[in-house]
Amino acid sequence: MRTSILFVIICLALAGPSALSAPSGKNFLFILADDLGTRDLSVEGSTYYESPNIDRIANSGMRFTNGYAACRVCSPSRASIMTGKYTPRHGITDWIGAKEGFDWKRNTKLLPATYNWQLPAEETTLAEALRQAGYKTFFAGKWHLGDEGSWPEDHGFDINVGGWERGGPAGGYFSPYKNPNLKDGPAGESLPIRLGRETARFIELNKDRKFLAYLSFYSVHGPIQTSAKNWRKYQQKATADPHTGSRFIIDRTLPVRQVQDCPIYGGMIESMDDAVGIVLDKLEELGLDDNTVVVFTSDNGGVSSGDAFSTCNLPFRGGKGRQWEGGIREPYYIKAPGIAKANATCKTPVIGTDFYPTILELAGLELMPDQHVDGVSLVPLLKGKTIAPRDLFWHYPHYGNQGGEPSTVIRSDNFKLIHYWEDGRDELYDISRDISERRDMANSKPEIRTSLRKKLDRWIQETNARLPILNPAYDDKLAAQQEKDMQAIRLPKLEKQHADFVSPDFKPNATWWDSKPD
Repeated sequence: MRTSILFVIICLALAGPSALSAPSGKNFLFILADDLGTRDLSVEGSTYYESPNIDRIANSGMRFTNGYAACRVCSPSRASIMTGKYTPRHGITDWIGAKEGFDWKRNTKLLPATYNWQLPAEETTLAEALRQAGYKTFFAGKWHLGDEGSWPEDHGFDINVGGWERGGPAGGYFSPYKNPNLKDGPAGESLPIRLGRETARFIELNKDRKFLAYLSFYSVHGPIQTSAKNWRKYQQKATADPHTGSRFIIDRTLPVRQVQDCPIYGGMIESMDDAVGIVLDKLEELGLDDNTVVVFTSDNGGVSSGDAFSTCNLPFRGGKGRQWEGGIREPYYIKAPGIAKANATCKTPVIGTDFYPTILELAGLELMPDQHVDGVSLVPLLKGKTIAPRDLFWHYPHYGNQGGEPSTVIRSDNFKLIHYWEDGRDELYDISRDISERRDMANSKPEIRTSLRKKLDRWIQETNARLPILNPAYDDKLAAQQEKDMQAIRLPKLEKQHADFVSPDFKPNATWWDSKPD
C-alpha cells in the first residue's frame, strides 16, 4: 500500500503544478460588456432600460456595490482583467489606436503619454493560467488588445470567435460583420445574439470537461444601432414619460447627458441581455448552473459624453473617459454556487484586477501573486468575511474622447483624490457623502489631501507610470474659440439629434443599419 501511495505522489509531482493544485472542477463563464454603465441596468435602479437576464446573475450571487474597472476606457481595463495588474504595469493606459505623444494633433495643453499597443507576450494571462490547469478556453467578441499576433489565441484561448484588434464592430451590429474572425450570418443577424449562441454552443460541446467561456460583447459600444422593433418599444417608453427641457449640460469640457431616454441604446441593452439569457439558459438546460461560476462586469462607465452621448450615469458624475465615478463604477457581479449566497451585496471596494486571483482560488488553483500583483482574491468576501483594507488606483495620462482630463486617482477608504497633470491641482471628495463629486474638499481637508498625494506619488514611482508632457503647439486663443463653438454649435446640434431619436418619425436609413435583409 505504501508503495502504491508513493507511486501516486511521484506521478503527481512529475505531472507538474497543475496536477498538485487539485482543481475544484468548477466551470467559469465570464461576461464582459463594453461601455455599459452601472446605472444602465434595472437591478441597479434604471427604470428605462430592461435587463432581466443580467439581473438574474446579480440576484443569484453577490453584487458588489463599490465595483470598479481598472480604467475609464476599454483596452487598459481589459488588459488588467487578463493580467491582474494595474495599467502602468502592463503599459496599456489608453484604448489601443489612440494617438500618443507627438502624433497627437488636438489643441490641448499636454501631449498624452505613450503606451503599449498590445498585451505583452510575457504576461501569463488568466486564460493561460486556466488552460495550464486543464481548462478548455473560449473567447467570443471584442478583444482590442493588439493586432494579429496578439489576438486571443496568442494569449491562452483555444478558440476565438470574433476577437481581433478593432474596438468596435466594423460592420455594425448586424450581419455582414466585416470581421476576419467571425463568419457572416444570415443578412440582418444580430451580433450580440450570435455571440451568445456561439458561447452556448461551446458550452454544450464541452459540458463534460472544465471550461472557461469568456463572452466579451461589443455591445453597447458605438455605433449605437438597434432593430426597428426594439427602437419602437423604447421610443414608446420614452414618450410615455417624456423628458422636458435640455438633455445635456456642459460639465467642464463637453456636454454630458442627464437623462436615460435614448431608444436606440435601450434596444441595444435588451439585445445584449437576451444574449446573456441564451447562455444562462444553456447552463441550466445542461445541469451546469450549480457548478459554473458566472461573472458579469463592464470595462468602463456608460457613454454620457463623447462618442454617441447615449446614456446617463447619475447620480455618478461623468462617464466613460472621465475621471469621476461615472467613468469607473461598474456592474460587478459574481455568482459562485455553494460559496456566495443569493441576493448578497458587498460594500467593500473591489476592482478589475481582483478577478484573476478570485477565479484561481475558486478553481482550487494556487495563486500567482507575482503575476496578479495588484489583485486580491475576493473569495473571503463571497463567503461573507472580510479582506484587508487597501487603496485603489487609476492612471490615465491621456485626453479621453469623452472629455476626460489627464489625471491619476486614488481611493482610500471613503476619500478620493484626483491629481490633474495639466496644472498640478488636486480634487478631493468624500464619496460616502458626496457620490456625485460636487463638493471639492481639497482646501478644507488639507491634511487628507497631503496624505493621499504622498501615497499617490509613491505609487506613480513604484509602477514607473508614464506621464504626459507639455504641448508646444497649444493655442490659448484657439481653445477659447473651441469652447464658444461647443456652446453655440455642438450643444444645440446634440439636443436636436437626441430629440429626433425619440420622434415617432425617426428612421436612420432604409434598412435600419442592415437589421433588415435587403
